[in-house]
Amino acid sequence: MTAAASTTGAKPDINTIAIGFLLFPNVTQLDLTGPYEVLSMMPGAVMHLIGTTLAPVTASGGLTLQPTTTYDSCPPLDVVCVPGGTGMNALLTDTKALAFLRRQAGQARYVTSVCTGALVLGAAGLLHGRRAATHWMSMEFLEAFGAIPVAERVVVDGNVITGGGVTAGIDFGLRMVAELRGEAAARAIQLAIEYDPAPPFDSGHPRSADPKLVAAVLQRGAARQSARRAQVEKAAAALSD
Repeated sequence: MTAAASTTGAKPDINTIAIGFLLFPNVTQLDLTGPYEVLSMMPGAVMHLIGTTLAPVTASGGLTLQPTTTYDSCPPLDVVCVPGGTGMNALLTDTKALAFLRRQAGQARYVTSVCTGALVLGAAGLLHGRRAATHWMSMEFLEAFGAIPVAERVVVDGNVITGGGVTAGIDFGLRMVAELRGEAAARAIQLAIEYDPAPPFDSGHPRSADPKLVAAVLQRGAARQSARRAQVEKAAAALSD
């Protein structure tokens, strides 16, 4: 995928904006591809998919994604973003990934995440004292990293911008475009992709879903969340050493 021309009809800004997404096995592809699609349409966007190597990576649903750069070869980024998914559990104690994030965050304009990618930012020590969002099932884990959990689709705290669970990545992407290129550019992209959500069911969050459904979903995810909790505890302990 490449950056598209401006959808506003205005002369494109020649200044480029380097945007990088971490890519890892068992990433939730929509955490990445939702905001990628939005941001790639932004004038001047230069997109990077960052892997440990350039070998293809398989997302949790089976989609294969191709890294364009690696931790070692990635250029300085204006925006660094960590998506979520079951594969992010391993990143919580991955010293190379965490060092990469700290290095990029030191000069990036924005440090960002979607869904449980926020926990990886936390493990890198980048969320202490910051308001942040993540998937509703993992909100409690943010506190282990000194973050302030906020149950919103997108949370902006200075140059740290975090999106909630999975589909919030599109909202996050549009908010990022507004921050980087202005609201008019974001509105034009929203219209171009016909982002006009009208879900058939009012069950997208525990606040509106049937409590029995919430309990069932929690039960199905119990093993994953237990493994995540153990990784969070290890990562939080490492930060305090």
